[in-house]
Amino acid sequence: MLKEPSRSVRLFGTDDPVEEPRIMRAGPLVAEFEAGNLRYIKFHGIEMIRAISYIVRDKNWGTYNPRISNLKIDEASDHIAISYDAEAGNAGEILKYSAKIAGSADGALRFEVVGTAVSDFLTNRTGFVVLHPIEGVSGAPATIEHTDGQKVETRFPLLIDPVQPMMNLRAITHEFAPGAKVRCLMEGDTFEMEDQRNWTDASYKTYVRPLALPWPYKIQKGETISQTISLSISGQMKSISISQSTQPVEINIGKEYGAAPSLGAALDPEDIDFILANLFVLKNIGVHYLICHYDPRRGHNRITLARQIDVARALGCELWLEALVTSVEEWENEISELGNSLNALGRPFSVVMLSPVSDLKCTLPGSIWPPCPPAKDMFVLARKVFGDVKLAGGMFSFFTELNRKHPPVDAMDLVSFTTSALVHASDDRSITESLEALPHIARSVSYLSKNLPWAVGPSAIGMRDNPYGASVIDNSRDIRQAMNRNDPRHRGILAAAFDIGYYAQMAYGGAKAIALGGLAGPFGTITDKTPWPKPYYDQARGLYPVYHSRRALAQLKEAQLLEVTSAVPRDIIGIAAKTLDESIVLLANCTGRQQQVSVSGLSQKVQMTILNADNFSVAAHNPDFLKQSQDANIDNIVLDSHSFACLRQYN
Repeated sequence: MLKEPSRSVRLFGTDDPVEEPRIMRAGPLVAEFEAGNLRYIKFHGIEMIRAISYIVRDKNWGTYNPRISNLKIDEASDHIAISYDAEAGNAGEILKYSAKIAGSADGALRFEVVGTAVSDFLTNRTGFVVLHPIEGVSGAPATIEHTDGQKVETRFPLLIDPVQPMMNLRAITHEFAPGAKVRCLMEGDTFEMEDQRNWTDASYKTYVRPLALPWPYKIQKGETISQTISLSISGQMKSISISQSTQPVEINIGKEYGAAPSLGAALDPEDIDFILANLFVLKNIGVHYLICHYDPRRGHNRITLARQIDVARALGCELWLEALVTSVEEWENEISELGNSLNALGRPFSVVMLSPVSDLKCTLPGSIWPPCPPAKDMFVLARKVFGDVKLAGGMFSFFTELNRKHPPVDAMDLVSFTTSALVHASDDRSITESLEALPHIARSVSYLSKNLPWAVGPSAIGMRDNPYGASVIDNSRDIRQAMNRNDPRHRGILAAAFDIGYYAQMAYGGAKAIALGGLAGPFGTITDKTPWPKPYYDQARGLYPVYHSRRALAQLKEAQLLEVTSAVPRDIIGIAAKTLDESIVLLANCTGRQQQVSVSGLSQKVQMTILNADNFSVAAHNPDFLKQSQDANIDNIVLDSHSFACLRQYN
């Protein structure tokens, strides 16, 4: 008899252990201590700083997990004192460092690190990273102090800044609560800020060292580096009531909002045989369009295109094409030859997305852009060659690159880009926290597209490609790890909640089409043979939770969106839509704790299905799981950690 998977596998796809954060208190100063760093630094219950972390990265921007020893913690009613030693690196390169953290009841905090390279140490970044939150901070005033002592009044960017909004930094001061400001002093190196919303991080990141300096760089054997971050508070906080209510989170279903975006998925030619072998169960998802991938570097040709077309037609999907242009000198011939292939195949694609290969890699601010076909000329030619199709341009990589290199919107019909939740961090909370940044991305892409429709995806938690290094990070052990493709959480309930939250944020932000991962492979919906381990699914082949979340989202096709207002939008994200026959509401618990929810704006006659850890195994083997509904008490819906609910009101 098959053993029931652990709760960790059901939620996160892995038994990879996670250190629980320790809540540190010094009077009204509260912070979470996790893996040697500080998160959610609050004063009187209000978040001042999202995180202060000492980061050690390799030459591909991968982040080392530090090995901590000699940890000592002294906590009293009026102070916090923490010290530890740490080691980061690999067998050939090692950096050792010692950390001291001190906090007091007046809100002052000091985090000091002294490190020494045991061997020559090659790194893209080693030092402190400070994260400022975005809610209540985006667009707000700030005072910055430069390394030369000059003070400047400025603002945090409202629209996402493609480059560094603040440079040569020594300190940043901002109001975190009415009447109260926090000053963040950064010593030991020159700091600068980047707008991390570019990568869907819910923060502004201040870091060492300036990107204009060469990287990777070498810390010489025996070299010592010392840095310190200090927080201090000024002003007098006005009285604010911080809700500690145990009442259900209120969700209100409101007026009609607009048409629900189409739901898409990626198709990699490598997955064709697997999809055809599992056609019936995959067709049941009901994906609206399939993005066929075409890359001549991988040997793709007319036969490859024909096979992908057959798959899409068998699934009943609209056909989109994602085609790479590989040549800088012969790009015109390459596009013309692709047009000949499409003509021979009967011009089956309704949308053709084009990108030069050079745009798959990041070009940092201040760097020289690599040789590339002229963007507008490329689309003008494509218009002649491909005939009556919609042309899409932008980036096959992330919004970051789109924001740094705007496409020629007057020569295309659709702007496109993708995202990943694993660019900078790999912990569970950072994954779901990234959903907080999506409305900011939607606002910025709507601005830069100049009212042209835009589409997003194929996007997932993991990374398809790595614009910032040679490749995605190898994840043969299938652990939580930044910049990997096969993230274990894709197989857990967390990913289904992420899907719901992602689609909701982008839909209400104005997306016309949203592609979530793929049908097969590391971003797929059902288990497949892979070189990496898959707890439970290696023994019990079946459906991932995202099979059900995507099937639920596909049912919004041609539906009218309804406004959804959440009292705690970071915790509970919802989307609602109305068809001729029914209203559908999908609610995702984006937290690691149980939530109670009440829904208004629906009648009391509502059917509901919840996918959670308790019924994970049942859902893994029943494609029609969401049809197993029951009467719902919409005044008190209990959502377990990372679960999602599907509510139906029949009209």
